[in-house]
Amino acid sequence: MVGRFERNKDTLQELTESAATHVGNIAGIITGAVREVTREIGDWISDGIEMREAARKAGADDERSAGPSSSEPSGGQV
Repeated sequence: MVGRFERNKDTLQELTESAATHVGNIAGIITGAVREVTREIGDWISDGIEMREAARKAGADDERSAGPSSSEPSGGQV
């Protein structure tokens, strides 16, 4: 017959193992969430950089197609 002390020890051991398993699962969930959020933020920033570069290139194309006369004051004199 198992004594009271051994039953309590077994219960505490099972509870500790269960807690460790659940904490590990929760840590895995949090790690995955942080990884996904970081990836999304990185993608969002990359999109912003690409849009900025595209706008810069479009502006440069507009300046080239407009020619040098449109960027100078009238008659080239101030």
